[in-house]
Amino acid sequence: MTASVPTGSNPLQALATVHQSPWLDFIRRAFVEDGSLAQLVNSGDIRGVTSNPAIFEKAMGEGTEYDPQMRDILAHETLSPGALYERLAVTDIQAAARVLAPVYEQTKGRDGFVSLEVSPYLARDEAGTAHEAARLWADVNAPNLMIKIPATPQSIPAIRQTIAAGINVNVTLIFSLAAYRDVVEAWLSGLEDLKARGGDLSRVASVASFFVSRIDGKIDAAIDRRINAGDKDAQSLRDLRGKVAIANAKMAYATGRTSCRPRAGKRWKMPEHRPSACCGPPPAPRTKPTATSCM
Repeated sequence: MTASVPTGSNPLQALATVHQSPWLDFIRRAFVEDGSLAQLVNSGDIRGVTSNPAIFEKAMGEGTEYDPQMRDILAHETLSPGALYERLAVTDIQAAARVLAPVYEQTKGRDGFVSLEVSPYLARDEAGTAHEAARLWADVNAPNLMIKIPATPQSIPAIRQTIAAGINVNVTLIFSLAAYRDVVEAWLSGLEDLKARGGDLSRVASVASFFVSRIDGKIDAAIDRRINAGDKDAQSLRDLRGKVAIANAKMAYATGRTSCRPRAGKRWKMPEHRPSACCGPPPAPRTKPTATSCM
């Protein structure tokens, strides 16, 4: 993502000079209600928010801030645990979207997003994922919402369908270059489908969350096992520790840039498509355990 914020001594704000935008991978009702999120946004420290079921599980399982809404809901209707979770999560996402709305407006829809993930139980269900993405988009009803969809083989077609429906998508759980390429193709094809239907491409934003630290966690553990077993290439293996994930992310970035170059030129001759759609690896790498870029 790109951002336009004043730079100073704050390294988070200085990221704007290299067209990077820090997003916070955290959400909790009290954090939004007490003004903590607004303070970070107003100071320019963060420009977006992401969430996932694990983050919500921790937030809802601790403290009592969700109790009033749960009591109110259950006093009028009987819901499954999953439906109750979703109702609570949508409320938090709507509140975060309102806090980030000024960033979204200032950047003309290029930043200021908050992400809500489809159920992990649908990770291998193409139709179910596409249906839930559309339903959550309608429930939250905020232009700066992104629906998070995992890059499983079964979800790739759902990503295309969701983008084709004019819905902002944050593709998550991308570990390999092969998966990244599939995501890029789904993104481009979804935009083409939307264009063919007469949709407004300038209203659709997408990112791809390419995981970084988890790859090093796996690779470094394998390296250590080989070193401890007396591998003859122990020194070379030591030199690779902590470097594989960054190298993988760089290759993904290069792959994304290529998608926006002459090779794919004909696919970009669409007048309604805004330039930001090709500002970096289409679906991309994000900071922290992941690396994100605009598609």
